[in-house]
Amino acid sequence: KGPSAFIPLGEILQEGAENSQRQLLIEAFVSAGRVDNIAMVMGLHPQYLSSFWKTQYLLLRMDGPLPYHKRHYIAIMAAARHQCSYLVGLHIGEFLQVGGNPAWLQGLHCAPQKLRNLNEINKLLAHRPWLITKEHIEALLKTGENSWSLAELVQALVLLTHYHSLASFVFGCGINPEEDQDGGHGCWPPSPHSDSSPASDDSMGGAGGKDAMQEVEVLMERMKLLQESQLEEEGVTQEEMATRFELEKTESLLVTPSDIVDRSLQSNVLCFVEDPEFGYEDFTRRGEQAPPTFRAQ
Repeated sequence: KGPSAFIPLGEILQEGAENSQRQLLIEAFVSAGRVDNIAMVMGLHPQYLSSFWKTQYLLLRMDGPLPYHKRHYIAIMAAARHQCSYLVGLHIGEFLQVGGNPAWLQGLHCAPQKLRNLNEINKLLAHRPWLITKEHIEALLKTGENSWSLAELVQALVLLTHYHSLASFVFGCGINPEEDQDGGHGCWPPSPHSDSSPASDDSMGGAGGKDAMQEVEVLMERMKLLQESQLEEEGVTQEEMATRFELEKTESLLVTPSDIVDRSLQSNVLCFVEDPEFGYEDFTRRGEQAPPTFRAQ
């Protein structure tokens, strides 16, 4: 219960008694008419919250080339790319509040072509930003009915990267949905061994337990293959092997099996996503040539 699934409510409220945080939350309430759970949790670090709040206020509510409803729709597109239903739900509400067309919320296919043209760069920024080239920028700026001005595109790209990052904060801090958010906009992708599963009382019983056991078996098989590859490769240090083991373990535990799909997540979030199978891949693999990158010195 409370703003975070990981931080006890009492701890958040106790820290909130400090004058600096209380003043910040009052300012947040006056500006936005509400204090969301992100602000409550981030308030544990008042200076960070202050910088974050000013940045977000500037992006969403101050003068800029993009109208307000389009800013919130871009936020929805970015959050949906990471399947962060908390942020999608939050900005659906904001989008409607500032006069956005409800028809656009049926999915990305119902949005204007100009916004849909952001899909490719949104996808790359979210998962493999090193693949972006100047051609992606040029394609959006080319003259035509659905072209972007440079000022519009800069604001759109900042919004996309801001909400890609914020989705990570929501996941990492276990931000719970607000009570007025239909209670259905949770912040985790579906998991076969979540606390809400029917098998939670008996972690090794029922379908959930079978899924967990299968994942452990797959993980052990991967570990075995890694050990075999270590014997074949020369010059692999113990530290590197430990890193590989950790990576395999983390990916096995955190990545949702593709055959498990939450229907509410699919309808509320994935309707804003094209090419949902596109995801992160290692930037560079051992023995392969690294892809070209933008470098700023």
